[in-house]
Amino acid sequence: MINEIVGWLNGLLWGYALVPLLLFAGIWFTVRLKAIQFRHFSHMFSVMKNSRKGDGHGITSFQALCTSLAARVGTGNLMGVAVAISIGGPGAMFWMWVIAIIGMATAFAESTLGQLYKEENRDGNYRGGPAFYMLKGLKSPVLALIFSICLFIGYGLIFSAPQANSIAEAFNFSYSIEPWMTGTFLTIFAGIIVLGGMKKIARFSELVVPFMGVAYLLVALWVIGANISEIPSILANIVSSALGLREAGGGMIGVALMQGIKRGLYSNEAGMGSVPHAAAAATPYPPHPASQGYVQMLGVFFDTIVLCTCTAMIILLSGIELGQTFGIQLTQQALVNEVGTWGSDFIALAIFFFGFTSMVANYAYAENALPFIKMNNKIGRLVFLAAFLGMIFYGSIATLGEVIGMADLAMALMTVVNVVALILLTKTLVTLAKDYNSHIDKGDIPRFIATDKQEQEMNLTPGIWSEENTQIK
Repeated sequence: MINEIVGWLNGLLWGYALVPLLLFAGIWFTVRLKAIQFRHFSHMFSVMKNSRKGDGHGITSFQALCTSLAARVGTGNLMGVAVAISIGGPGAMFWMWVIAIIGMATAFAESTLGQLYKEENRDGNYRGGPAFYMLKGLKSPVLALIFSICLFIGYGLIFSAPQANSIAEAFNFSYSIEPWMTGTFLTIFAGIIVLGGMKKIARFSELVVPFMGVAYLLVALWVIGANISEIPSILANIVSSALGLREAGGGMIGVALMQGIKRGLYSNEAGMGSVPHAAAAATPYPPHPASQGYVQMLGVFFDTIVLCTCTAMIILLSGIELGQTFGIQLTQQALVNEVGTWGSDFIALAIFFFGFTSMVANYAYAENALPFIKMNNKIGRLVFLAAFLGMIFYGSIATLGEVIGMADLAMALMTVVNVVALILLTKTLVTLAKDYNSHIDKGDIPRFIATDKQEQEMNLTPGIWSEENTQIK
């Protein structure tokens, strides 16, 4: 009965609300920000030149990118792409590209606002996110509470279950390890990492994500290089399938579109309201809120346009028949067909590191909900930790259909609330983007110093954007 209710709610939200809202938001911000993801494409990379600069109050921009990628680059890239292609056909990949390209503008919006409305916690570290810009920017404690509840349920409880499920399936497929054994190990290991706090999670992500990202990219490029003559036909198949040119009556267009957007959002998280938590925790360089917008646009590009495409190519070049194998095992079997038996072991290793870093980043995100739901105390944190770790173990032994359905529902609820808030804060966002660009046009390093009037009008945390806190070093 629970699965039926979850399925009905997903059909309602995704079919009638979320897909149109995501497409509208992506186009809206692309227009209002004057196609920023195209005009300033190279600037995304330029911002990373000094991304290791920081101070004692926040993590560096590079760590923020790695933490956000840790949450993004997980089962969505390896399992999610396989699910999308299995159900929606090759055309689902086309719609993943579309939602990522227009979603880059949405990612800029939410991360810039997350950085603008950040504050210091009792330990002197930066924190922020959608609930903060809803509370401060929109002056809506009700909306902040609703989002925080969705954030707690999604990232605190549900989203780690698909990660754990994929890791357990991969290890069972490759090494015949029982899921409960994998689940026990993941639960203990995750507990050790998350107890170290945001900075420890950021350092862990900074070490693991670049290494595994580059390794996975190299393997995928080797597969693509070995089959380079087939790439044009694969790309043609993706586009024609997406537009229904190869499907009788075009019946697969809707399925491909729905799966592409679902799995695309689950992978790159643009508009979901998760990444602003990592963006807000950073000490940005250049010292301007918009610089984190550029950093996180790059995250969306790398996650979907690069890594998800790599997975799609591995699957579609393998010649494996779609519909026979599902989830992470499809990706494993596809790579085995291309490189031999070690391909299964490599995917198992990749999904472990990608999935595990996603789980610990989920914890860091969900922590931001605790003050809003009155759990930011010793007992509340213990309950949160127990529930978070319990869901990791549950995900390891549950079925993929159960955990992915719940993840889709939580993702939909978070995204609807966050995107509505972003659209309402468009005026503030456009002001910041113009200010940043005015510095670039003059050849200056962008720097945002809030006047007393701006602090009052925007309802910013006093002193966060003072001259002292935005020194260029």
